[in-house]
Amino acid sequence: MRWEAVEVGEPGPGQVRVRHEAVGLNFADTYFRSGLYPVELPAGMGVAAAGVVEAVGPGVTHVREGDRVTYTGSPLGAYSTERVMPAAPLIALPDAIAFDTAAAMTMRGLTAAYLLRRIHPLKLGDTVLLHAAAGGVGLIFTQWAKLLGITVIGTVSTEEKAEIARAHGCDHVVIYPREDVAGRVRELTGGAGVPVVFDSIGRSTFSASLDSLARRGLLVCFGTASGLVPPIDAMQLAVKGSLFVTRPALADYIADPAERAELAGELFDHVGSGRIKIGINQRYALADAVRAHRDLEAGASIGSSVFSL
Repeated sequence: MRWEAVEVGEPGPGQVRVRHEAVGLNFADTYFRSGLYPVELPAGMGVAAAGVVEAVGPGVTHVREGDRVTYTGSPLGAYSTERVMPAAPLIALPDAIAFDTAAAMTMRGLTAAYLLRRIHPLKLGDTVLLHAAAGGVGLIFTQWAKLLGITVIGTVSTEEKAEIARAHGCDHVVIYPREDVAGRVRELTGGAGVPVVFDSIGRSTFSASLDSLARRGLLVCFGTASGLVPPIDAMQLAVKGSLFVTRPALADYIADPAERAELAGELFDHVGSGRIKIGINQRYALADAVRAHRDLEAGASIGSSVFSL
């Protein structure tokens, strides 16, 4: 990756030109860069940003020049000071939410929203297992789960991250390099296991995730930070308690504008009221994108990161 100057141009039909105030740094960015998520080349980088609409092309009606907006999703190209892009993905940003907060949370917050509100009918008193509890999604997820009365067992890699996870509402923290995750989950649940495991790590946690589930439990694989999930042996799902596995993608939960608006509305309401707090723990210049990706892949980041413009 390298920093370049290009001509932005004017928006065409269905497009807008957005001037970015802050750009999100998300683990998904590394998947697109590496090719794990295939994309037609040449392509930009980055899936999330927040800023101001500077120009509107023909046929665009749901946003106007001067509107504050945020977005996440395709087409790639958020790693920029301004860009021409389709208007459809844009989400109106309330005045109460700062641009850097929006850039930090739009992808992560909407991910937490669909995980908690769409994947499984979680109810008051349920206990779930969440990997990477001190990550950007994890810190939002645990705060939101607390509001819903859901107990969270979270895994982290260090004691420092354990303290942060606890401070954000994680009820029980397992430091996975030195503890047996599944054994600890069984201990905390009286041997029953949890009805749902939320796993963004992938290869290195897959086995422990399955072994942490209760009978007829659901494993939600929504990331592959440690590598791809290994091939699934369907008979093992039966042997381990008639388990279910799903690999959801945020894009399929915000494809419908009405559902996207509903999830974003819940997220913005919680953040705007202060019920969910978004901490930005790492800030980079766009020209430092290489260093930012290296930090992210090395596990050196805590919580959310942004590119400040």
